[in-house]
Amino acid sequence: MTHDQHPIGSGFTAASTADDVLEGIDLSGKNVIVTGGHVGLGLETTRALSRAGASVTVGSRNPDRAAPALAGIERAEIGRLDLLDPASIDAFADRYLDTGRPLHILINNAGIMSGPLVRDARGYESQFATNHLGHFQLTLGLLPALRAARGARVVNVTSGGHRLSDIRWDDPHFTTGYDGMLAYGQSKTANVLFAVELDRRWAGDGIRGYAVHPGVVITTNLGPWLAEGQERTPWLTDDELRAMGLIDDAGRQIIAPDREMKTPQQGAATSVFAATSPLLDGIGGVYLKDNDISPLDTPRPMSFGAEQDIPSDVVPHAVDPESARRLWELSEQLLKA
Repeated sequence: MTHDQHPIGSGFTAASTADDVLEGIDLSGKNVIVTGGHVGLGLETTRALSRAGASVTVGSRNPDRAAPALAGIERAEIGRLDLLDPASIDAFADRYLDTGRPLHILINNAGIMSGPLVRDARGYESQFATNHLGHFQLTLGLLPALRAARGARVVNVTSGGHRLSDIRWDDPHFTTGYDGMLAYGQSKTANVLFAVELDRRWAGDGIRGYAVHPGVVITTNLGPWLAEGQERTPWLTDDELRAMGLIDDAGRQIIAPDREMKTPQQGAATSVFAATSPLLDGIGGVYLKDNDISPLDTPRPMSFGAEQDIPSDVVPHAVDPESARRLWELSEQLLKA
């Protein structure tokens, strides 16, 4: 298997922030969509891109709840988007297309993580349906606007958790038993494979695809966001987070970027790097972490606590081109069902 997973020496580090990455980059006149751009890493991504001059449309299930978080951010607007509802996805894409604006950057940021088994109205497992299929449908619906930009980037926020599971080709919706973390891992592998195949199919139209691991980010006001800017996940208690070595005795997040534990500003940096950096011109279909392209790694287990080891480099099953083609075809079939 050939791959492009070779670091390019960006000059940034795990501790770099979104503002660091955007220094000297002018996004005036650029249009951006960020799903879940009102909370967690998505909010930091929205803020940073706006400060650089971009106009940002935020997709949120509840625009009224999202509005206060976006107050004061210039050129930010909100559109209703429920990634578990195909009709809501189509309506969001149609509203954007009706504006006639090109779309220069699409950041598929929103997501959910683990918890009990939930199925959508189609019977699809909710993490796969939200994290992958919802964004797959949205991206296809926005294709005319991406093409109109004459140079666009699609960024899928994934996680080092992709290492937990390949695509369960025979049972992606866990009809014969459920494991929430395996389901999460499958959805994050899907995010990477989607970027790989999108880039292969659409690079000729000037549309490049990237998958991004942002690190482990915890915020105290809305609960933990492990890997992406999702909603509160109450299944992880403070005691569990403390045992994992992610918060201290006072409940404060431990910040150690070189060990994956980042502030929201640091966590958002790699999304912004993928979306804007001229260092990636001519490169696509790759998985990034710490503001650079990740090297290809061999699978090994994750561990937390005193012997903490949270590997996050990409592993082969997530960038396999044949799997990427197969997932695209499966996703199209699932959307038609």
